[in-house]
Amino acid sequence: MTTANPIAATPRPLSSRRAARHAYLALTMRDLHVLGRNLPALLTQVGLQPLLFTFAFAYVMPSIGSGLGGATSFSTILLPGLIASTLTLQSIMSVTGPLAAELGPGREITDRALAPLPVWALGLQKITSSAIFGLVSTLVVVPIVWLVHAPGNAPRAHIDNWPLLLTTLVLSALLASTLGLLLGTAVDASAFGPLLGLLLAAATMLGCVYYPWTALHPIRWVQVLTLANPLVYMSEGLRANLTPSIGHMPTWAYLTALTLGTAALGYLALRRFARRVQP
Repeated sequence: MTTANPIAATPRPLSSRRAARHAYLALTMRDLHVLGRNLPALLTQVGLQPLLFTFAFAYVMPSIGSGLGGATSFSTILLPGLIASTLTLQSIMSVTGPLAAELGPGREITDRALAPLPVWALGLQKITSSAIFGLVSTLVVVPIVWLVHAPGNAPRAHIDNWPLLLTTLVLSALLASTLGLLLGTAVDASAFGPLLGLLLAAATMLGCVYYPWTALHPIRWVQVLTLANPLVYMSEGLRANLTPSIGHMPTWAYLTALTLGTAALGYLALRRFARRVQP
């Protein structure tokens, strides 16, 4: 035989209900106060991606429409950029996700530090593994772009130099992985998710994924601004090797940027990784 809970069965006195109501309102006001303090960051986070999409497709694309070439299908323009953006995303995510857990409160990274390797070599191993994962992920993109298109708009790719294409792919994967390691060691894990979303949205919209870099000549300030984006050099390098008939950045320019960028970011990332592992 069950007995009723005397606490639940006894109605709350008026003062108790009033106190509960005041507590409820106080907690709500506190949450609204915190929301108000974080409102600029929240609005930026919510509005940046639509702003970038609108900027890319409502301003940039109409402005450079004549520079894309009427006989060139959009899938041909998209193929190198989509490979580059997928490679970047997967390389970054495959290093930052596990790293956030390993550097968290449990400090799982200390188990790796017991391996008979210098600390910087542990960071280099993470870069290598995530670069390989990024390269493998590109194998999914090619058949998708090749098969999903409007009738008569299949992408047209032509590879003249396989060693140069493979070099571009490897350098792109290494650059994205070193960037991921740097971000994973520089940004707090709790803030990394929203920040990564904003960074990837900005990088994609201004990364020459949907248009060639040379086509930006009519809006020169945007063309110059995009040079600060590592994804531009990955997209243009793959465009030069996969769709050389479309205007692209010179070979020396994207190879220099990919090589020096990987070396510089790798140096910074490995230094920060060593500091985080051995505080």
